[in-house]
Amino acid sequence: MIRCATSTLPLAVLLVGATAAVVTVSAQSKRLDPANAEDSLKIEQRLSCSLEDGKPAYYWFPGNVYSRVPGERDRLLFRVHGWSARACKTFNDPVRGYGYRAVNRELLVYEDPTTGQIMKAWRNPWTNETVEVMHVANDPVSMREPVFAKDASGKPTPRPDRGFVLEGRHFNGGSAARLYYKNPLGGDYQENIGGWYHAMEMGSDSLTVDDMLDGSKRDLGRRIGWMRASKWLPWMKMGDRAGFVYYHTAGGRVDSVEDLPEPFKTEMKTTFKMWLSAPPLDDTRPNMTSWDQFRRLADGQKKPQ
Repeated sequence: MIRCATSTLPLAVLLVGATAAVVTVSAQSKRLDPANAEDSLKIEQRLSCSLEDGKPAYYWFPGNVYSRVPGERDRLLFRVHGWSARACKTFNDPVRGYGYRAVNRELLVYEDPTTGQIMKAWRNPWTNETVEVMHVANDPVSMREPVFAKDASGKPTPRPDRGFVLEGRHFNGGSAARLYYKNPLGGDYQENIGGWYHAMEMGSDSLTVDDMLDGSKRDLGRRIGWMRASKWLPWMKMGDRAGFVYYHTAGGRVDSVEDLPEPFKTEMKTTFKMWLSAPPLDDTRPNMTSWDQFRRLADGQKKPQ
């Protein structure tokens, strides 16, 4: 059972225009309650970014990419470095109450598992063809609209898909995105011949319960894990060959790009400068997927810089 710790806050000085007013704050240092819709949303927001509008949150998650083909051993294809730069904006609606929206850019760079160097080309072991490597550089990958603690009628709406399970002193949780939609590289007859994009992404979080429920913390340092299983990547030129790829990564929140190892840090500063910061809070551009990115590049558009 989690008990609420309380304390009396000191005097606070509020500045209104040019006038200063001294106010005694007798409220208790709040312990957030995951069963409360607004508290649950604030926990979720702090896990993603921050309660401070516009404050950037950076996540780095290194790992590996493997193949799985029927009848053969899995192969280590690449080492990867994942990166996310995000920020949040807070909303207060007269009916729906507290809410927030996160904006985000995502990057995933492939390294040679033997040399550790950033890959520009890859020799496909199944086809013996050398192909150009297309790193994941999705901008943006944001929430389409804000989420609120209440529905349109003003009724509190706890988010069951973000349920928090508290075990002892630590919080361990996660989510799974089951993706199935029209492949951007397909044609107009996918309902007839197939070609749907079908993948699974799984994330996990870990941090202490005390940190997660401490209402005085504006953002949270957390450890994360991310896994993904999908069809062959389009730049691999595998066509309809049997098999798929899966990603296994683990990392956490970092202070800045300076915390990254080489050569990924230099690659960030030179090739992917845009991903050093989150999109603008008012960004309304449609989201991009890796398949969208491939189509744009394949159609002759300039690589993202």
